[in-house]
Amino acid sequence: MEKLLEDIDINAWTKLKNAVLTTDSGFHFLTLGSVDEQGLPQIRIVVLRGVDLLERVLEFHTDIRSPKWREFGNNPHATVLGYCPQTRLQLRLQGSIVMYDASSEIAEHAWDKLSSRTQQTYAVAAPGSDVVNEAKATNNGKASFGVLLFKADSLDWCQLAREGNQRAMLRYRPEGKLASAKWVNA
Repeated sequence: MEKLLEDIDINAWTKLKNAVLTTDSGFHFLTLGSVDEQGLPQIRIVVLRGVDLLERVLEFHTDIRSPKWREFGNNPHATVLGYCPQTRLQLRLQGSIVMYDASSEIAEHAWDKLSSRTQQTYAVAAPGSDVVNEAKATNNGKASFGVLLFKADSLDWCQLAREGNQRAMLRYRPEGKLASAKWVNA
């Protein structure tokens, strides 16, 4: 494997890791894609909450009453897309989601790290519920909280440039190690 491709891999995952705490990073807000019950693609913006560089895992938080929770329960396959307008770098990851509800140790740990203001966002009416007939939440939001862990199988890296775009495809082994990497036409 070319050293440059290995460097691209390390650099991409480092950018994701750094974006967790850097709200103005182009990769702090990512697009997460799922498939709904009708087989239609669904996408939404999510906040990147954690990155495990070795395992190739991204962490997102969600309301378990949301459609995406049901969608990933039916079909764990997912796509994550990030784009940084400052560097003109696009990262598109394919993989699968593992879900953890509020009763899990993973969600419990994540919940405890949230600010009280963020915790309160889970104590409102269910996402997508009718505003006119909105029911008030009766708990502190914890019961509605869930963690989505996205395990990447592949990374499609694309650097946009006026002088010519560059693109590479990287694939990962189940334990997270880089299995293959190659340049492809942009």
